[in-house]
Amino acid sequence: MTSKSNDLAVPVRPEDHMQGGKGARVTLVQYGDYECPHCGRAYPIVKQLQERLGDSLRFVFRNFPLAAVHPNAVAAAEFAEAAGMQGKFWEAHDLLYEHQRALGPAHLERYAQQLGLDMAALEEALRSEAPAKRVSSDFQGGVRSGVNGTPTFFIDGRHFDGNWTDEEEFLQALG
Repeated sequence: MTSKSNDLAVPVRPEDHMQGGKGARVTLVQYGDYECPHCGRAYPIVKQLQERLGDSLRFVFRNFPLAAVHPNAVAAAEFAEAAGMQGKFWEAHDLLYEHQRALGPAHLERYAQQLGLDMAALEEALRSEAPAKRVSSDFQGGVRSGVNGTPTFFIDGRHFDGNWTDEEEFLQALG
């Protein structure tokens, strides 16, 4: 089943990765790829919007790795999900975007150590395929929502087709 054009097919769920107040007046959902240079440019803009809007903004991140063009994107997304199983999703998310040109296996191992992750639990999580299933589920939800590139943003369930690189325009769209 596909969604109506420009609608978020999978509503925000409790299991989503989110920051901001539960009673926030606006929800921003991003489908992103840790290796995508455009997502790397969007990262500080979203951080700035979060700072400016505070608890009135709820930010949700969903994985949409474009494996055909970004060879490390799937592994990075699975790493973030596995870190999330240890309560460190957002720390991993930020670290990956801040170092998105270094996402190979040795880098991910170094990031795991930097985050203080339990390495045995991390390896077990990755072997369990739970992170891979989560990444796939996010990706499929994005496809059903019409996502075909990254970053793609939805504001309160509606596709944002404005200029996300213009922080003021983005802020205005968030209300």
